[in-house]
Amino acid sequence: MNSDSDMLYRKIAWKILPLLFVSYIVSYLDRVNIGFAALRMQQDLGFSEVVYGLGAGIFFIGYVLFEVPSNLLITRIGARKTIMRIMIAWGVVSSCMMFVQTPLQFYVARFLLGAFEAGFFPGIILYLTYWFPVRMRGGVIAVFMSAIAIAGILGGPVSGWIIRAMEGVYAFHGWQWMFLLEGAPAVILGILAAFMLIDRPEDAKWLSAYERKRIALEVGTPATDQSHKLGAVVRDPRIYALALVYFSVMAGLYILGFWLPGMIKSYGVADPFHIGLLTAVPYIASAVGMIVIGRHSDAVGERRWHLASCMLVAAGALVACTFVAGNLVLGLVTLSVAAVGLYASMPLFWTIPTRYLDRESAAGGIALINSLALFGGFTSPTVLGLVKANTGSLDIGFYLFAGVLIVGAAVLILALPARLIKETSTLPVHGEICESL
Repeated sequence: MNSDSDMLYRKIAWKILPLLFVSYIVSYLDRVNIGFAALRMQQDLGFSEVVYGLGAGIFFIGYVLFEVPSNLLITRIGARKTIMRIMIAWGVVSSCMMFVQTPLQFYVARFLLGAFEAGFFPGIILYLTYWFPVRMRGGVIAVFMSAIAIAGILGGPVSGWIIRAMEGVYAFHGWQWMFLLEGAPAVILGILAAFMLIDRPEDAKWLSAYERKRIALEVGTPATDQSHKLGAVVRDPRIYALALVYFSVMAGLYILGFWLPGMIKSYGVADPFHIGLLTAVPYIASAVGMIVIGRHSDAVGERRWHLASCMLVAAGALVACTFVAGNLVLGLVTLSVAAVGLYASMPLFWTIPTRYLDRESAAGGIALINSLALFGGFTSPTVLGLVKANTGSLDIGFYLFAGVLIVGAAVLILALPARLIKETSTLPVHGEICESL
């Protein structure tokens, strides 16, 4: 890639990625901050482990039901209006979580949060394919998805501090203030999206005519309506293989997302702020791992074995977690290794369907894969809640989902040969976006 192209995509990255990056931080934090709220919320409201696990997971039922139509809508009304709608709605619902008092209210609020957020992540993945060529997507998606790790690094200490410092202010619990203060930024970002985002490169006035033409040649012109291709996507068995692979990653990921604070508490740490600080450690490791592994995958042009290796490492680390009970240092080490494997898997995974699917089927295919896979987000917290309620430990759940990751890695390699995603053994890339940021 020559210097002109390098400068062009660096310019695009700095123009569109910051808002998307910050929005994803807020999105992920609003999704998993229930893990910090549970440190006090369960006791204050009398919620059992089963109630907590089901409420944490039911978010994904709403998400799955509304994701495909939401993502198809982005090709009709554009990313700007879609992201604005999603962010304002989920910010309002997330803030209203502060008023939850009963299990039914908890379930309804979590369901609505998932329903309103549906389409945000796959919509952004689709949106990035409008702006960046295939050879750069591993690095670009890794930069965008590292927002999850940053959410963990920042969100843990912030959530823990709010819960401790705001307890009793105006007669509200600290966890209630946490929902309000962490939900409000989504509304603000949604309003900003209406003014700052551009739907397509051809509409960007900050690009010259030559630059717009170059993007059209290197990236292609996005389809304006992909709904007619949904039937073909639904009939493709490899879509379901991809969904199974991502299901296994999501199931492991939300073990950490929803149970990490409680696991650190089990190591003997009681103060919510200290728990928040320690939860940042695995996320720091995962942020570094996502960028380094994503860049290496781009540099050599290989995706499948990078992804399978990360999944197997994560599976081994989850098993190792069961042997370090009570040891804070070893616990943080094994959790950090698991986090690197799981979080690095996400951007690696999304380079595969965005290459496998053609432009006409991308919106429906990405949304269908993501929606089916997010049953993993429902399954793991629900199962772990039941396991802990019945055994007093998470160990059996960790063994189960380590096995799921191993199965997912095997399906990836066997069901998706390299020729289907046009992998090459070498793909030299100079000045990748992730290195430029």
